[in-house]
Amino acid sequence: MTAEGPRLWSVIGATGTGKSAFALDLVEALRAAGRDAEIVGADAMQLYRGMDIGTAKIPVGERRGIPHHLLDVLEVTDDAAVAWYQSAARDVIDSLHARGVDAVLVGGSGLYVSAVLFDFRFPPRDEALRHALEAELDRIGPAALYERLRTADPAAATRIDSRNTRRIIRALEVIAQGDRTHGGALPAAQTLWYPRTRLFGLERDRRELVDTLDRRVERMWDEGLLDEVRELRHIGLEQGTTAPRAIGYAQALAQVRGEIDGPEAIAQTQALTRRYARRQVSWFRRYEGVTWMDGATAGESLAGSMA
Repeated sequence: MTAEGPRLWSVIGATGTGKSAFALDLVEALRAAGRDAEIVGADAMQLYRGMDIGTAKIPVGERRGIPHHLLDVLEVTDDAAVAWYQSAARDVIDSLHARGVDAVLVGGSGLYVSAVLFDFRFPPRDEALRHALEAELDRIGPAALYERLRTADPAAATRIDSRNTRRIIRALEVIAQGDRTHGGALPAAQTLWYPRTRLFGLERDRRELVDTLDRRVERMWDEGLLDEVRELRHIGLEQGTTAPRAIGYAQALAQVRGEIDGPEAIAQTQALTRRYARRQVSWFRRYEGVTWMDGATAGESLAGSMA
């Protein structure tokens, strides 16, 4: 490892591959090598205060005294917008670098990670246009708007859940402003935002990962996810636009409301988590210049991978 100026490190991979623990090991290895480092979160749902169990947020007492940024910065009623996150994360990274400290960006929200790592620009917002689309949504319903998106930008439509009205409206807003496509994918040229960037990717055997994820979901219920959701309801979880749709939280909410029972809530969450992990694997596999490691042993082989 060279002694040039501060660096940006990124730890990517599917949920359940051990990114949080590896990031802690990486910071400790950097400090042992004479470089200070702190962690910057890149998980859209870990931005929310109080959403701890269902997001596998690492408890403060297990962070080994290492500062973590961009955790617990939003209320559950706030909208987690990737353009906002890009600016916030880059500001944190710039401030760390100004102090001579390396930044370790860690998380599995692919678009959020890409927005920070690469030359990723977002189209402007048009409040009047968005309000008009929201009024149209109330008038004709989400199916008609989603069909319009499929006609205007089939590629974007395949990436957007037909029930996610917020993203459908944003896509139509962007297209109406003259952009050929809504985007929401990796830039064609993966030009790094910060030149001194190093990427580590964690992966696991598919069968092992599926078992890990299924057991993690069961632990979420055992550790009190329903109580967490009940508390979050009191501060407006159901009024949020992003937080109540999070995998696990949506199902726990449905159980709390009596719409499904516990086994069904768990089974739905497990299925959605497995599907999400597959999408993450596909997303991150397109990244260039990644050092891929087995998440089960990555910490042990870290020293030899940092050169």
